[in-house]
Amino acid sequence: MIDLVQKYLDSNSFSSHKIAFKDLFESHPNYPSIFAITDTLELLSIENVAIKVPKEQLIELPNSFLAIFNQRLVLVSKTSTLITIVTEKGDKQDLSFDKFILNWNGIIIAIEPNKNIVNERLQINSKWFLYCLPVFALVTLSTISIRYALNDFLLLLTSIIGLVFSVFIIQEKLGLSNQIVSKFCNINPNTSCDSVIKSDKGEINKWVSFSDLPILFFGVNLVSIVLQPTSSSVIIGFLSLLSLPVIIYSIWIQKWQLKKWCILCLVISFIIMIQSMIWVFIGQSLLTITYPKLFSYGFSIILITSFWLVIKPILENKIKAEKSINELKKFKRNYDVFNFLLKEIPVVKGFDLLEGLKFGNRNSEVSLTLILSPSCGHCHKAFQDAFELVSKFPQKVFLNVLFNINPENNNNPYKVVVESLLAINNSNLGKMEEAISDWHIKKMGLDAWKEKWAVDTIDMKVNNQMYQQYTWCLENEFNYTPVKIVNDKLFPNEYEISELKYFLNDFSEEKEALENNNLVQA
Repeated sequence: MIDLVQKYLDSNSFSSHKIAFKDLFESHPNYPSIFAITDTLELLSIENVAIKVPKEQLIELPNSFLAIFNQRLVLVSKTSTLITIVTEKGDKQDLSFDKFILNWNGIIIAIEPNKNIVNERLQINSKWFLYCLPVFALVTLSTISIRYALNDFLLLLTSIIGLVFSVFIIQEKLGLSNQIVSKFCNINPNTSCDSVIKSDKGEINKWVSFSDLPILFFGVNLVSIVLQPTSSSVIIGFLSLLSLPVIIYSIWIQKWQLKKWCILCLVISFIIMIQSMIWVFIGQSLLTITYPKLFSYGFSIILITSFWLVIKPILENKIKAEKSINELKKFKRNYDVFNFLLKEIPVVKGFDLLEGLKFGNRNSEVSLTLILSPSCGHCHKAFQDAFELVSKFPQKVFLNVLFNINPENNNNPYKVVVESLLAINNSNLGKMEEAISDWHIKKMGLDAWKEKWAVDTIDMKVNNQMYQQYTWCLENEFNYTPVKIVNDKLFPNEYEISELKYFLNDFSEEKEALENNNLVQA
């Protein structure tokens, strides 16, 4: 399901959102479901719709969309005469409109194509280039400084190809999705790299499995050839020939035990067979192998094996930790848990009379109030998170900023910040956002901020506002900042303000249910 949505995002120029989608989707409380998909897309600010449309309107739908076909999610590409669907396993199928309609329940998920297109493919390719640059530099230096025979060059080339496919095998083993590899591995019903590579038949011991052997073998070969191509070629060819029984055993397991073919494994086997054939046809003798020549290959074995035995558990633990975090996120993103942790305000009276700095839609489902202090470092982050939330969801979130500062304490150097912000809010509303952003987001110094924004004359209305807010905080014993209030309840300390975005739809549904209930009672 994730691969299909990511492919759909890719086709609509949202490639940079694919990783974020995967993380948010897997940690969604309703994972995996249609609602989890649409809610995650909404969190990423990708305009989307999930709707059931009349089947006769199929011709009017976009050229590409997600649909429920045979009770499963598929990616649909549509022309004027043909429907092409792609399943979760990567299988493609061409259907006529009539055949598609027979097994389609009318539900689609569609997104608005990205209009702010950046050259994302170039960014992705540049990352791969950075990863491959050390190997490329090493191979280039070796080919320039050392004279390669034809067989040496062929073994170098096949070792590089083998190493690339070995990395793909490790990705499958660790459960790291790769759309191209997945499509390649599931080319027909009899092929499945995942089931073969993750099978317990491939375990040798608790440190090494059959999936580790290719990356070790080709990694050692590549390093040894780069160091000593002539001497290494004899050893590599001989070891490739000795590996043939292992290849036969691998094919036997796939054919008779697992009854599934691993395309990646077969490619690796084919490359090893080519390397053994190169050695046989060249006819190099084992007698040419001397102790100094063995040393370079032995050094390569120690280097690559040590590196892999160190890096492998780090990768495995990282992936396990990410899975555990996603499970914890599911719990944390459960609205019932969030709602349970909300606390009542001790003294609500007078709260609705407090006038602060306002941002967003006043009629939105979510009303967030922050009580800040200009001298509080934590208040900077609280305001920045809240401001970003309102900027991202201006119709769904309303922000009201209040202050907890003693208006009678003239020795407080930060009093002028609150006075000036409230005065600017009353007299020049258009400048208020820039003024508070300079303080809490840009973190401008006090003197610089006063020089830019300080108001000379503070009227009685500002003093009254400061006094009312300060008194209300005293009544509730809010002797700390920031105080966070959402829909007249204290925001849980266990959550960050930025995590409020996970519950926007829940707040909307709750408000709608309450309004419907009031209508029924009326």
